[in-house]
Amino acid sequence: MRALDYQTAFHLAPVGLVLSRERIIEDCNEQLCAIFGFAREALIGKSFEVLYPSPDEFARIGERIAAHISREGTYSDDRIMKRGNGELFWCHVTGRALDRATPHAAGVWTFEDLSATRRVAIELTPREREIAAQLVTGKTSKQIGRVLDISPRTVDIYRARLMRKYDTGNATELLQRLLGT
Repeated sequence: MRALDYQTAFHLAPVGLVLSRERIIEDCNEQLCAIFGFAREALIGKSFEVLYPSPDEFARIGERIAAHISREGTYSDDRIMKRGNGELFWCHVTGRALDRATPHAAGVWTFEDLSATRRVAIELTPREREIAAQLVTGKTSKQIGRVLDISPRTVDIYRARLMRKYDTGNATELLQRLLGT
């Protein structure tokens, strides 16, 4: 019988777990590998960038994470991520830095696959993915603008693009499509 200890709990946890240093994967569990479709050996020592749809999103979200962790100590969001086969999917990500003064120095991260209830049905640009991720949290254009460091008017322009792509007539319909309901 396998001993029940912290290492066993880490590797058998029902959510994807990562220990990181400077946004490099130091260790990860079996569930993370299953979610992203990588062998564990293919992820250890790699940048989190391999899990993002684009290098631009990796950089922008990383800046947001650092600022938020410095203030709050933890970070959490729903975002579109990329599997090893290139498939995009919705994922809930939560992280905590060991020292909030150096947010990327060392941390613990969880990843939960939301694709069973929320599908990525339409090809979106990196900025559209960021706007969509903020819209599903119920934020206003002004709040999204603050989070993404863009003007509320720019958010409205992207929201209109999303509405056209999803063929919706209003923001409520768009939200329903993004949430897969």
